[in-house]
Amino acid sequence: MQISAPCVVSLTWRLEDTHGQLIDDLGEPVEFFFGGDDLFAKVEEVLSGQGVGYQNTLHLEPEHAFGDYHAELVFFEERSIFPDEVSPGMQFEGPPPGSATPDMPTDMLYTVTEVYDTHVVLDGNHPLAGVALVLQLEVRGVREATEAEIAQGSVGDGEGEGGLFSVMPPGTTLH
Repeated sequence: MQISAPCVVSLTWRLEDTHGQLIDDLGEPVEFFFGGDDLFAKVEEVLSGQGVGYQNTLHLEPEHAFGDYHAELVFFEERSIFPDEVSPGMQFEGPPPGSATPDMPTDMLYTVTEVYDTHVVLDGNHPLAGVALVLQLEVRGVREATEAEIAQGSVGDGEGEGGLFSVMPPGTTLH
């Protein structure tokens, strides 16, 4: 079967930054919905029409991956509004209760990047925003998508777990 929307592809990959720093190495195949939100458009473009055994190395500039880094998505909030155990890598959906920064987007996932005695730094950027990537991938399987997968546009449970590049805490791998 050739890859065409909608279908499900099983991939393995190795993801690095352009300096060769390993970000993720997925040796066991994972399924992704092709034709929805599970894969970057550039990845789908390269996979279209291919089949099992196809391999490629993609160079993804930030605009084709996690986007550019936006300094205006970094916020400083009072340490007192956070739990005692706040630490870098913790994440908050939307601004934490009690935040004082006006106009913080409410539909973002914020990652704690630094904790000081008086304040905490929150970053609304994806941890890989602004980073050019090298993705070595191999197609390990292709199958027809189920009606449920087509309806939700993802192999995951509808909570974002099916996507190739979901938001992840800094310093962790994708899988």
